[in-house]
Amino acid sequence: MKRIITIFGTRPEAIKLAPVVKEIEKRRHQFESMVLVTGQHDELLEQMLMVFQIKPDHNLRVMQENQTLAGLTSRILEGIDKMIKEYRPDIILVQGDTTTVFAASLAAFYNRISIGHVEAGLRTNDKYEPFPEEINRRLTDQMADYAFAPTETAKRNLLKAGISDRKIFVTGNTVIDALIQVSAIDKRETIDELPRLNDRMVLITAHRRENFGKPFMNVFGAVRKLALEMKDVSFVYPVHPNPNVFNMAHEMLSQLPNIHLIKPIGYLDFVWLMRRAHIILTDSGGIQEEAPSLHKPVLV
Repeated sequence: MKRIITIFGTRPEAIKLAPVVKEIEKRRHQFESMVLVTGQHDELLEQMLMVFQIKPDHNLRVMQENQTLAGLTSRILEGIDKMIKEYRPDIILVQGDTTTVFAASLAAFYNRISIGHVEAGLRTNDKYEPFPEEINRRLTDQMADYAFAPTETAKRNLLKAGISDRKIFVTGNTVIDALIQVSAIDKRETIDELPRLNDRMVLITAHRRENFGKPFMNVFGAVRKLALEMKDVSFVYPVHPNPNVFNMAHEMLSQLPNIHLIKPIGYLDFVWLMRRAHIILTDSGGIQEEAPSLHKPVLV
């Protein structure tokens, strides 16, 4: 029996790995499944785990206030190294391009443990965009023993990078599996902060590290201009708790009556908001994949 540790730290990773975890759990005669979370998005992550009814075996709770990337990476690396030495898995599974993905893969490599990389092969070919994700995923692809590419394009990227064809498996995108599962749940939790919305609603998400500072000032300035020009349109923005996002969003957008800044919400509610939206404005890679499956236009 193979022992698999599935490792994730952020809400998007949880969404995309939840269908994989549930599938592994169905095969108890083949696999011993463990789930380790780093807590990179602790509160947002817990919401997601409740939706998919996944209970982690361990939570490293690595987050610290005003942390550096180097500090976060080292805490994840040391925490996962300790878990690997204790449990000696046959394989670790990671997804995407976060700091958790890179540090977990490095810990597995140091311990000569096989690595499975879900959503392998994505590229922008600019090492600073997105930062640090582009390098995280490139290095993880190089360490991976199993590269689960979502598309044929991603497979070609892996082949160009010198990854052996025998390591590459084109699987489709697991976020769509998760979205289909959640869309089948005919339930919406109450969003207390949300008033009655106008017929047309724009849904906004913005959180990326490389947009801190002037880029967010530009984005929020554009949103403000749109809201002033289109007073019959509701703008809904679940604001990320990072102070670099939260403070500027509230400073620039909170005074307009048709802009609704709300706390982060659960995935069931967010899928409902995506369905309700006229268009979605986002800097999220995951939403670029999800929204078209709901037939919603996306502006990145």
